[in-house]
Amino acid sequence: MYEWIKAFHVIFVISWMAGMLYLPRLYVYHVDALAGSDRSETFKVMERRLLRGIMTPAMILTWLSGLYIAYSGGWFTSGWLHGKLALVVIMSGIHGFLAGEWRKLSADKRPRSARFYRILNEIPALLMVGIVILVIVKPL
Repeated sequence: MYEWIKAFHVIFVISWMAGMLYLPRLYVYHVDALAGSDRSETFKVMERRLLRGIMTPAMILTWLSGLYIAYSGGWFTSGWLHGKLALVVIMSGIHGFLAGEWRKLSADKRPRSARFYRILNEIPALLMVGIVILVIVKPL
């Protein structure tokens, strides 16, 4: 069972990360669309489906399967896992921030610039690099 859960964990992580890399990019284009326009309304639908239909379920399943793997493998005393969990907590916080931004954009508020979302778009990728290094190399 452990190997199956590990395989699904990787699938859930890939799904979550795809959304974490794509949603801020959608925001880049959304803030440039005229509020109330067809283009803006299309972005609202795309963002909602991505966030609620893919990203949030994938994040929850990533956490559940990851905690199962850590418990089953006896990894909770390992330094690399502590580092990984810290980065995943930050990633989850960014997910929550993106959800908050979606609520604002859905209400036709534009509190941030396209440049802000372009920069924000790089953070999940950097976190992912750190997470993968910790899991594969286990330097701690």
